[in-house]
This record gives sequence, structure tokens and C-alpha cells, in this order.
Amino acid sequence: MPHTDLWTYRTTLPGTREALVGCDVEARDGSIGKVDEATPDTGRAHIVVDTGPWIFGRKVVIPAGTIERIDVDDKKIFVGLTKDQIKDSPEYDPTQFDEDYRMRLGTYYDPFL
Repeated sequence: MPHTDLWTYRTTLPGTREALVGCDVEARDGSIGKVDEATPDTGRAHIVVDTGPWIFGRKVVIPAGTIERIDVDDKKIFVGLTKDQIKDSPEYDPTQFDEDYRMRLGTYYDPFL
């Protein structure tokens, strides 16, 4: 059965989701940065990735449902998105993380699941 909930971690992922901060994040076509924050809240789970110089220090929100694999030993998270899909996502503003923003993120990321 395919995973369809954008805001929930896949139950098949190994490792603890709490240990995600500091992990490298790999898109389908290369590295995008490191996890700055990880939120395990039910129905709202996501990671915030600091992209560093890749897109001028911008942070992006990546919903938990897009995470395909976690390599606990190498501290790497693999997401089922391309670098361009991540780069073009709605701008992250920690002061504006409300239902409207989550809906915009959902509308943006849903087609990629």
C-alpha cells in the first residue's frame, strides 16, 4: 500500500525520528543541506532543512511523508524529491507556520508523493 499522508513519517523507516537534527539530507539528485529542526507531531511531522550556500542560506520545510529512507549509521535522510522541487517550495518563515502555510505546503508537495 503506498504512503499517502504528507505529514506523517512512514512506519517502515528505521531509526529514531528524534535523532534527525544534524543529519545530511539527500534529494533524488544530490545533497540539499542539513536538518535544522525535526517535528514528530502527529499529522504535522516535518523537517526543516538549512540549505546553506545551495540556495543562499534559505531554510525549507520538507513534510515527513516525503522521506523515503534514513541511514542511521551515516546520518543521512533520503527524500523522494528533486533539488528543483525543494528549491521551488514555499518560503519558510518560522513566525508564519500556521494552517494557511501548511495548506500551501500540502498543495505544493502533494503532487510529488
